[in-house]
Amino acid sequence: MIITSPGRLSALALAAAFAVGACSGSASPSPAASTAPGASAAASPGLGGPAAPSGDVSLAGAGATFPGPLYQVWVEKYAAAHPNVKIDYQAIGSGGGIKNITAQTVAFGASDATMKDAEIAALPAGTKILHIPTALGAVVFIYNLPGVTELNLDGPTAADIFLGTIKKWNDPKIAALNSSATLPGADIVVVHRSDGSGTTNAFTTYLGAVSDGWKNGPGVGKEVNWPTGIGAKGNDGVAGGVKQTPGAIGYVELNYATQAALATAKLKNADGAFVAASVDGVTAAADASVATFPADFRAAPIINGAGAATYPIAAYTYLLVYADQKDQVKGQALVSFVYWALTDGQADEAGLGYAPLPKAVQDKALAELHTITSGGTPIWP
Repeated sequence: MIITSPGRLSALALAAAFAVGACSGSASPSPAASTAPGASAAASPGLGGPAAPSGDVSLAGAGATFPGPLYQVWVEKYAAAHPNVKIDYQAIGSGGGIKNITAQTVAFGASDATMKDAEIAALPAGTKILHIPTALGAVVFIYNLPGVTELNLDGPTAADIFLGTIKKWNDPKIAALNSSATLPGADIVVVHRSDGSGTTNAFTTYLGAVSDGWKNGPGVGKEVNWPTGIGAKGNDGVAGGVKQTPGAIGYVELNYATQAALATAKLKNADGAFVAASVDGVTAAADASVATFPADFRAAPIINGAGAATYPIAAYTYLLVYADQKDQVKGQALVSFVYWALTDGQADEAGLGYAPLPKAVQDKALAELHTITSGGTPIWP
């Protein structure tokens, strides 16, 4: 097993420590496994799951840094049960994941931003990609402001900071939200992603929802033209940039803020409450949006969901999987691994700062695995 991320923080190394131990089930049983050619008689962990292949198999994947620490744990645990299956996941950003799956250079991609219609249209003729949700996370504001242990932000003020129109930490708009804090007159240094990123997609979707200036200016997407700040690669790069720069502010997935011991701002939600990012806050957002989860699985980030405890920026992260697998044995290994991630693997999420899938979405994802074929024949009927 290999998982790499350029300039990774100790977050990934620490996450790997969670890999030790036995797996525990977390979902209802699915239909019984069928033993395809090359399969072992024993099913994967998780009752009734698809059988893993018996021979040596290698799977290459690439994409989002957002779920990198979680995927590190999953791959370690799955490999402990199936040492013949080697999974190499390169955490290079969601944009890279989409590029690699489009170029057919990996067995699976990963992205926090769903593929756009234009990206789907650019796939090789006859190729269909499935979006398999695996987890949810919060995108948080991280900051480095010595002496300021609590910081409140609302959407318009946050947007003005990233637009560069608020330049000092003691700006009246920030001060009005933080009457009990002594804010310095230091310059604000914005740190943002330099690579195509699903984290950026969720973050800019939020800024576009709360600020016309952002919506009509930089706009929304995995990559935007930032009006101010310095770029860094990956969630770990942004976390490192903020940690090393007094006066800096940036955005990352919650796990990276926690592992880097960075302060995070409380964000004003749709109910008017200032809330800290938390697994519970993301779960509340996910549960409230289940009814609108789309049939093609391409859910938009969950922005400003209702509820007093709901955190305002939450998003699914996805594995991008070929609907028809050219290599039947590799396809069998992939289906087995993804099934494990959707069942046993869900128990690892909260402890690493992610929210497990809502039951209804988990059931939809498991059902989607039955549609994956090789040569037109279902891998897991």
